Amino acid sequence: MLSKNNSIVLSKLKFRDHDLIVKCYTEHRGVVSYLLRGVLKSKKGRSKMVYYQELSQLEIEESYKPNQSLQYIKEVKFNYIYKSLHTNIYKSSIVMFLAEILGHVLKEEEKNEDLYHFISAALQYLDNEDTYANFHLLFLLKLTRYLGFQPENLETHYPFFNLETGIFETYNHGVYSVSGENLIVLKQLLGTNFDTLNTIKLSAVRRQEFLSMLLHYFELHLDSFKTPKSLQILNDVFH
Repeated sequence: MLSKNNSIVLSKLKFRDHDLIVKCYTEHRGVVSYLLRGVLKSKKGRSKMVYYQELSQLEIEESYKPNQSLQYIKEVKFNYIYKSLHTNIYKSSIVMFLAEILGHVLKEEEKNEDLYHFISAALQYLDNEDTYANFHLLFLLKLTRYLGFQPENLETHYPFFNLETGIFETYNHGVYSVSGENLIVLKQLLGTNFDTLNTIKLSAVRRQEFLSMLLHYFELHLDSFKTPKSLQILNDVFH
């Protein structure tokens, strides 16, 4: 069955000598893996690799068969053409980092159009924005809503945040209680959107410390979540 599906590329993997497996998050089917036969064999095939860069937004005409682990692409074109996301070294380090996280946490083979549109719109914002050093922090924080463990923000005036329960509290309950500078940043980010993110000013050290806390939050709420390998590259670039 041929159908069209908007897709965001999460990762690609060489398969056998000349084939490629591309994992995408799609608008209508959730996570889908596509087998591209012979794409590495010829110059014409390799020229198509430009479509499959991390977090590229594509419109795919697919040959879809239910209960088949690998699907096939008949035609592909860009759904949105990035201006800077893959050419700006700072933005591309964010892309590498977020693609690794999304590739790990997005596993369901069922559609979630709200999540797809959130990711798509956020990436387009990043592509067009000149001030973006804190983008990945807000992106991950907003992503928790779709993954089911968004921090509750009813009692944000309380002096502690519990990473394990995801709620603000009046007392320190031990190792999972957050206070101080990380708590201030959390409250700031919970109260903002991408269009006002540039009002939040953080040093490189503060940004890295908050990101470390945020990744720990993911670890506590997602089974088998691991610190992304690309974290060090991201921290080095934004140091």
